[in-house]
Amino acid sequence: MTIDAHQHFWQYRAERDTWITDELAVLQHDFLPPDIEPILWKHKIEGCIAVQADPSEKETNFLAQLARTHSFIKGIVGWTDLRSPQLQARLEYYHEFHEIKGFRLMLQDEPDSYFTDSHFLDGLGHLEAYQFTFDILIKSQQLPLAIELVKRFPAQQFVLDHLGKPPVKSRQLQPWRKHIEEIARFENVYCKLSGLSTEADWHNWSAADVLPYMKVALDAFGARRMMYGSDWPVCNLAGTYSHSWEIFQQFITPLTPGEKKAILGDNAVRFYHL
Repeated sequence: MTIDAHQHFWQYRAERDTWITDELAVLQHDFLPPDIEPILWKHKIEGCIAVQADPSEKETNFLAQLARTHSFIKGIVGWTDLRSPQLQARLEYYHEFHEIKGFRLMLQDEPDSYFTDSHFLDGLGHLEAYQFTFDILIKSQQLPLAIELVKRFPAQQFVLDHLGKPPVKSRQLQPWRKHIEEIARFENVYCKLSGLSTEADWHNWSAADVLPYMKVALDAFGARRMMYGSDWPVCNLAGTYSHSWEIFQQFITPLTPGEKKAILGDNAVRFYHL
């Protein structure tokens, strides 16, 4: 099964979606399953993982409902408050929904102290018992914090979204490369080949800008711990779905059939228990 492991859906609300500023005007409208389904079929992509874009349980429920009514959404990564005193009850509740595979917090917007907050760490420690995964959404400068975080939870399944948002626009590899190599040493950490075009110059980027970062990730994680993800519709800021897909195809061309199959779906199926 070919899987796009990172997509978003929303019904745009200006008062809620304050992160979608006027600079991101192309995202200031609804993006729903019928908008992406024909594009997926065009590229022979059979399913996707829907990932939260709003930090609320309303978002989790919204995505779960979409998954129940659109069969190509194979699983969702929702949101819940890992610091809540009621977390155990919430995890018990969400465990009843087969489409909910894991959770994500907007760690990229949190202070450094959040990564060592005792309530957050305690909450994160409960996910593994339910086989819930955790998507790590951070900026590149937070990679050292993420490394220390995953050290604490050797049995928890983690995936690093967007390769940790490397500085593609400035074309710098270090210290991002060093940190990627370090976090990849933990066998319970996967990575998503997603979101790189929006870390580049949106209006003036090419394969030459993003391929070096993808190659670093391949060398560090290996093909068995990487997943393809489009980051649609956010990828529209820097071009089209098809453009990003074509560059991804350039990246996997030299790989073996087994490696391609792993990155294009098998790894997502295994990681998210699809």
